[in-house]
Amino acid sequence: MDPTTAWKILSENKDAILIDVRTRAEWNYVGLPDLESLARKAALIEWQVFPSMQPNPQFVDALSGAIVDKDVPLLFLCRSGARSAAAAKAMTAAGYSTCLNVADGFEGPLDAHGKRGGVGGWKAAGLPWRQT
Repeated sequence: MDPTTAWKILSENKDAILIDVRTRAEWNYVGLPDLESLARKAALIEWQVFPSMQPNPQFVDALSGAIVDKDVPLLFLCRSGARSAAAAKAMTAAGYSTCLNVADGFEGPLDAHGKRGGVGGWKAAGLPWRQT
């Protein structure tokens, strides 16, 4: 789904959870979705561990331990949509019924100049975000 649809789901369904699967470095240096106006925060769990970028072997167990209700909508977000799609598939395989990928992620695809952030994604859609 596109980021605007993700925001609509989060706004209308108090049980829906946004799960940002980027790395700690990305959260710290690129920014985070800001769900403060919805009175909640995104769940942060790395799909790949920085700096090695090896898959996080505890991802499914950690998320399953934190989210017991397997029917709650889970919306997965990464930089551009690839890691989040993989995370959504993994959680679907773990028995979660509604795992949705936020296409184009937080920063979107590369533009004609090889840069992210202006073509698509959470930030380019004008959705709330913050930087620490």
